[in-house]
Amino acid sequence: MADARRIGLAALLACAFALPTRAADAPASAPSAAASDATVKFEAPTARLTAADPALEARMLAITGELRCLVCQNQTIADSHADLAADLRQEVREMLQKGQTPEQIRKYMTDRYGDFVLYRPPLKATTAVLWLAPATLLAIALAALALVIHRRSRLADDEFEPEPMLDDEPAADPLARPGTLA
Repeated sequence: MADARRIGLAALLACAFALPTRAADAPASAPSAAASDATVKFEAPTARLTAADPALEARMLAITGELRCLVCQNQTIADSHADLAADLRQEVREMLQKGQTPEQIRKYMTDRYGDFVLYRPPLKATTAVLWLAPATLLAIALAALALVIHRRSRLADDEFEPEPMLDDEPAADPLARPGTLA
């Protein structure tokens, strides 16, 4: 009986998570009963263009895997479905077909969009905070933890004992409120 409930719950959750993805995959021209001019319509993701040469496609994916999508900002150009990312993938593909090296393509992208387009920006004076902040915060947290542990180790053992109850006798009437006469 419990196994049947678990299976039913798992099936229900699977359906619940599958439904939103189906709505996002629906074409934009599909009519909606509640659609109005003020609602946002879902569009089908753009189809990825692929090069006829698999080696060229692999090189393009390797390069775009190191470049940040300027729309999504948390994905690479290779992973993003944004229109700009598709355009940049095509541009990188064309640059590779013209014989440009990955370094030339990265330089072109950074000249055009700045160091932000690099998924791993170089260590410069302008990006030093990005690289040093995590290590600095970790060092501060470890120092604070060491200080707390050191202070606790210097305390006497009896300081960790809870204070005894002031009133060991239970109340005569558990429903009586303090400050009222029973």
